[in-house]
This record gives sequence, structure tokens and C-alpha cells, in this order.
Amino acid sequence: MATIADVARRAGVAPSTVSYVLSGKRAISPATKAKVEESARALGYLTQQPPRGAARRTGVLGLVAPLRAGTHLPVLMRFVSAVTTAAHRHGNDVLLLTADTGAEGLRQAVQRSGVDGLVVMDVELRDARAPVLRAMDRPSVLIGFPVDPTGLTCVDLDFTAAGALCLDHLADLGHHSVALLGSPQLVYHRDAGYAHRTMAGFTAAAIRRGVSVLTRATDEQLPSVRRTVAALLQEQPRLTALVVHNEGALPSVLTCLRELGRDVPADLSVVAICPDELAERASPRLTSVHLPAEELGARAVDLLAARLAGVRPPALTLLPPRLTERASAHRRRPGS
Repeated sequence: MATIADVARRAGVAPSTVSYVLSGKRAISPATKAKVEESARALGYLTQQPPRGAARRTGVLGLVAPLRAGTHLPVLMRFVSAVTTAAHRHGNDVLLLTADTGAEGLRQAVQRSGVDGLVVMDVELRDARAPVLRAMDRPSVLIGFPVDPTGLTCVDLDFTAAGALCLDHLADLGHHSVALLGSPQLVYHRDAGYAHRTMAGFTAAAIRRGVSVLTRATDEQLPSVRRTVAALLQEQPRLTALVVHNEGALPSVLTCLRELGRDVPADLSVVAICPDELAERASPRLTSVHLPAEELGARAVDLLAARLAGVRPPALTLLPPRLTERASAHRRRPGS
């Protein structure tokens, strides 16, 4: 599917110029307008026109990023920065909505704010906001997706595949006993899609590969992580590898392993699902599946811009996971 950036490249203009032409927010010279419209037609970008009589655009997009317990703020801010940067490329400002007010609160906030469209984060498997978003008179794009994405536009990392990729990588290295340290328990209780899908992909791959696994929810605080890791190693003394899907807990996990006399990777291999920058800063540098916050934020805004231009994108766009080998996971010797 063509994006505003593709239209801009073909027309030889900035993405914001394309946005101004399509929205009518600013006066653009007839020659430039003609180039943009020709480029959009050639790429199939304007397959549908916005309905006649549609409300005049405000040039503001809403980013719904509720500050819920268990949210890791540094990663959340990566998404906020990515959405804001992409929105500016399209000539839009961003209104950040952080209150966790549920479906009715979301409806009221959107009515008061007058935003043109929404990017919605922290999506649950049976998200109560989904019916509101389907019925709303302005478009939305979800970073994440509920069990039923019908009538919605969603983009996400394929977390099911990410969990499976971590397990398969360790199985390929000869590991037969692996544990997953996941998100805080309350994240699973509220059915956050990314947490459940990672665990599902991990356990399904373990069954397929014949690997013995344990899964544990993990808080971020060092004392809690220390108790979890110590109990895990006591319960499964033959454990040889960990997958960590909790960015906030990662430093504490590595600290606890050192305190317990477990060398990484000589005694225990570690693979993380986290941004590359976090994996690079760890000691040792962590083999990881990249959490592409910047790409997800940009994709979400591109999809929203397409919807504002009258295009109906696919209901679900999944980004394939990418694993980078670094220093924290190694091959097990036969019999070890």
C-alpha cells in the first residue's frame, strides 16, 4: 500500500506538502497541487475520496497512550516520539491523551479535543474501546490488535512470531530447558495482547521443538526480580537459558544472575525482546529481538494519514520479528 511518503517522493515534494494538498489545510500552488494529485492517482493512493461535507480538519492527531500500572515509560516514550515525528512529517500536531478512562472516557475526550484521528496504544485482547473506535466518526489506527480486528486498522510487531523466534534460536543452540520471564502479572490480568501473544508463541515453539519450558510474570523492582530468578533456578536447576520480555526488569535480571554466581552466557544464555539500543548497552551485549517502536509509530501515522485521505488499509499489518545475535547466548556442548 502506497504511503504519503511514496506520493511525496514521486511528486518531488515534502510529505507535509502532500498532506496539505489532500487536507486542503493550506494554500498550495496549482502546479504543485497538480503534481501531488497525479502522483497519488498513479500510486493508487486516492482510491476513495473523503465524504462530501466532512468536518474541516484541525491538523491535530490524538495519541491515546494510557499510563497504566506495568507500563515501562522509557519504551512508551519511544512510541510517543515516533508518532509525533511522523505526524509532523505529515503536517500534523499531536495531542497526547494519557488518562485511563475506558471506552466512554475515550469517546468524551475525542469529542472535546476535536482531533482528526487517533493512534491508540496498549490494546487488550478484548479491548472495550474497540466498539467505540468502530463507531466513531473519525478514523483510528491501533498499535496492537484485539482478538477481532474487524472494522479496525491495526499495526503491531508479530509478538507470537517473536516469542517463537527466541525459543527456536535457543533450541538451535542446543538448549533443552528454557524459561520465559515476562511482563508484570497485572499486564497479563488486563489481557494486554503483546504479553499473551509472546508467551503463546514461545510455548507453542517449545512444544514443536521438544524443549522443556517455564514461564513467569516479572515485576521490575530488583527485590521482586531477585525472588523470581532465585526461585526459578531452584525449581529448575538444569535451566540453561532465559528469554526476557520485560524491558524494565532486564538490568535487574542480569544483576541477580551475577549475584547468584551465574555467568552469562557460560552458565546461562539470555535472549531479550527489547529495543536494540537497550540490548547494546547491557553487559554482556544481549542477543535480542528488536522492539521496533520507531517503525510502529511511523507506520501507524502513515496508516492514519491514508484513512484521512479516504483509503481503507488492511485491517491488520504485522511486522516480522528480527533477531540479532550478540554476546549473551551461546551453543551448549553435547551432554552439558
